[in-house]
Amino acid sequence: MGANLARRLVADGADVTVIDDFSTGFESNLDGVAVDLVEGSILDDASLAPVREADAVVHLAAIPSVPRSVKEPVPSHEANATGTLRVLQAAREASAQVIVASSSSVYGANRVLPKVETMTPMPVSPYAVSKLAAESYAISFQHCYDLPTLAFRFFNVFGPLQAPGHAYAAVVPAFTHAAVTGVPLQVHGDGLQTRDFTYVGTVVETICDAVERRVISLSPVNLAFGTRFSLLEVIGLLEGEFGHELDREHAPTRAGDVRDSQADSTLVRSLFPDIEPVPLIDGLRETVAWMRSRSGTA
Repeated sequence: MGANLARRLVADGADVTVIDDFSTGFESNLDGVAVDLVEGSILDDASLAPVREADAVVHLAAIPSVPRSVKEPVPSHEANATGTLRVLQAAREASAQVIVASSSSVYGANRVLPKVETMTPMPVSPYAVSKLAAESYAISFQHCYDLPTLAFRFFNVFGPLQAPGHAYAAVVPAFTHAAVTGVPLQVHGDGLQTRDFTYVGTVVETICDAVERRVISLSPVNLAFGTRFSLLEVIGLLEGEFGHELDREHAPTRAGDVRDSQADSTLVRSLFPDIEPVPLIDGLRETVAWMRSRSGTA
């Protein structure tokens, strides 16, 4: 997501500095993009020097993936919770606006749909706990230090530039990459679990609007728009794009995964009334086109 945002901000004329250790992304995603690049970790104080002079900070750095956090909880905590604290501390020196990426996973075992920001979080994975800590730190810094912060809860963001083809890939790039390369799509569980998929272009548009208008909030904000599709429905839409049935194989349900997710979009629509979310089918079409070009099968 960071590369998509950097491209948009640069196109809008902003001076952009990117801090990334490329542990989960690719430097090539920034090829030809006029950014100042600091290759380093947010856990390294020296790498955060640009934050101390910034007007606005969009904090997307994290070790993603619920399964990865189940296997290795300590690195997830250090990057996602401690890393966020370090970013906020650095941002205090500049009184910079800080937008923090949280996750719908914080709702966890709370089965009520749609997910409203005021409901009790019930995280069921180390990743979700680390994201709940991250958003809580952001809100506490607004209370304690008057730091202008905004914590977005992302819901299954997908789109071009998202890393596919590895054990912890998100479901849409994993499905799309499998379809493009002709291998079976791996479905964990029965495939009837549902998600509120959000196209990366919609997320970028919302973040840019938040930066431009310096939007802040004393509560987390769902960044999703109330859609709900099962994994099998996503596969059906992909089959429409590819023009044939896609082979699939089912695997056991993964520890820490939630069954259903759907955002209540009341708050995000009130804060960002001009945002028109990209429909799932249009986002999938863009993602397939990018994956084909990346794989040389366009």
